[in-house]
Parts: sequence; C-alpha cells; structure tokens
Amino acid sequence: MKITRIATLPVKLLSLALSALVFIPVCSLVLAQGTRVSESSDADVRIGVLGLFHPLELKVSASASSALVVRAGEERLVLEKSSGVDSADVRISDRQMVVTSGSRVVRATEVTVTGRNGEPVDFILAVPEKITRHYHGTLKIKASAGSLIAIVAMDRETAVASVVAAESAPDTPFEALKAQAVATRSYFVASRGRHPEFDFCDTTHCQFLREPPAPATAAAQAAAATRGLVLAYNSRPITAMYTRSCSGHTRTPAELGLAPAAYPYYSVECKHCLAHPVRWSSRISAQDAATLRSSDESARLNIDRRLGWNAVPSNDFIVKTERGQAVVGGTGQGHGIGLCQSGAKAMAEEGADFRQILSHYYPNTEIVNSRTQNRTSQN
Repeated sequence: MKITRIATLPVKLLSLALSALVFIPVCSLVLAQGTRVSESSDADVRIGVLGLFHPLELKVSASASSALVVRAGEERLVLEKSSGVDSADVRISDRQMVVTSGSRVVRATEVTVTGRNGEPVDFILAVPEKITRHYHGTLKIKASAGSLIAIVAMDRETAVASVVAAESAPDTPFEALKAQAVATRSYFVASRGRHPEFDFCDTTHCQFLREPPAPATAAAQAAAATRGLVLAYNSRPITAMYTRSCSGHTRTPAELGLAPAAYPYYSVECKHCLAHPVRWSSRISAQDAATLRSSDESARLNIDRRLGWNAVPSNDFIVKTERGQAVVGGTGQGHGIGLCQSGAKAMAEEGADFRQILSHYYPNTEIVNSRTQNRTSQN
C-alpha cells in the first residue's frame, strides 16, 4: 500500500541550547515504542482516576438518568435515584473493601459498576470532601498498597474528547483543537499498559483527563471531526508528546537527557513563542539549584514534584544567586518536545488547518486511520 509522507526532504536539526514544554498539559516523558497500525474498532482504554488522592474511601452515585449495578463479590446492588438508594460507599479495610449502600453492607476484594446489562453508563465518583467527577464508562475498584484504585474503562473517543477539553484553553481555535485531538489519540493508541493495573492515569504522567465534555462543545466536536486519526512514523502510531509553550524552538529527547523514541523528534522553530515567550521567575534553595541543568529533565521534574510545578516550569532558564537563595528565571512551560500548544493556537488563528499544524511540529509523520488503515496526506 502506498504511503504518502508529509515531507520528502530531511529536516535540518536546529541547534538549541534552551527550549521547553509545560509540566501541566504535557504527555509523559517515557516514550513507548509504537505498535503497528491494524484494523480495529474504537477500543476502550482503562484509565486510573483520582489516584493522586490515594483514597481510603470512594463514593459512587447514579446520575439522574441512569441506573447502576454494583457487583461486590457475589452480591449485586442496584443504585437508582427513583429507588431512594442511589449511592454506595466503598472503603478499605484489612486489604478488603467494605461496600455500604442503604442498609446493606458487603465485603469484597473487587467492586465493579456498570449499567443493568454490563454496558457503559454515566456515573459520579467522589473522594469524599475532596473531589467529585462525572464519567461515562464502566468502573472497577480494587484495594492495593493501602489505598483504593479506581479504574474507568471508556471508549477511546470519549477519552480523547475528555483530554482535549482538559488540555486546551477556552479560546483555542477549532483547528488547533483538532490537532490536539489527533496527538491525544496517537498517545492512547501507541502507549497502552503504562501502569501495572491500568493503561493510563489521569495526570500529566500520561495525559490530563477530566469529565467528558458535552457533545456540542468544541472539544467534543474536534474529537468527532478527527475520529480514528492518529500520527504515524514508519507505519506505526507514535507516542505524540506536546507542551503548553516552548521558548521559540521545540526540543528533542536527547537534548533533555531522555532515551530516544521510536519517532525521532526534531527541533523546529515556533514563530509565536519566539515573538511572545512566556517568562517566569522563582526562588529555590542553592542545594536544589545545584542539581539543575537544562539538559536534565528528570532533575527538573524531581524539584517540581517536591516544590510545586511552578518552581521550575521549563528547561530554558538561567540561575543567579541572591542573598543565599537561587533565583531561577526562564521562558516556556514544560519539556518543549513535540506540539507546542501556544504555537498551534497562533498557527490556527493565522489560518493553518490541523494537518499543517501537525506536519510542522511532527515532521516526517503521516496521518493514518487507526481503524481502517486508510492513509490521508498531510499537505
């Protein structure tokens, strides 16, 4: 089968000392090998949710329009607002779970939540007094390492729309949203199994995922408009990385001390960030500053995990000493690899479509249909 590539000439690698990507809407820096594109329907993805809270208790509730079937061991509980019992509390106890719903109390090692016939369903999941979110899919809850693990299995396109909504600014143009949708879907297709218990988490270790957007929203429509489309290199979908704002040039994994990827990321110019760099400044201890190098993404992330994600937002920085403290000043947000979301927004505002945006930030890739293997040209 003939494959049309987006570029036929080698891309000149640009020498770059400093550029970056954001810590918030960025894919993980662990670059998985791509899997060969094969014919399939839209598969489910299993996403671990709310894990940052290490919950000891979870509450699952039926939405106004749905009935939930909770299976706990051999027991079957039905949650429905019209019945007067529409929620169940799950808490950990001695490596097991105790499920309480109305007057019923059940012990189990695993809890599942589905529709009446095992189908995906709308439901509400909460860590009491901390966070509440809506999901559409099926839910599995396990006890592990002293806390509860909640795993939502959802249609991949639902997951794509949810990530696009979480990762994108409200004023992002539609073509930039479509580019984000293709990058997000590529990540889901290429990188299954990133965690022992599930495929992906809902944090920047994988991709931000929040509640599914309503069908009429731009994020949902961008996912629908690009349904099934992924980025591929040598006929394999790539783990497409992206960032909030680069410093005028995107970076390569090698520049940040990361292992090479199946896709050889290139450093490309980003006109918007060259002209409108995001500047930042922070103070950290001299001891922390001594570990910082612009070519060491792992060291930067270690500092951010301890001090907060605004401590050192990117790898484009200089360090000065002032009154016994290190003053770190830089530009950009994140690691700087792949799609620059600020640059993509500017390109779309200037009239570029999603194919042109993707071909700029992911040179020598192609857009393929992950379900039918039909290739479409990025011209």
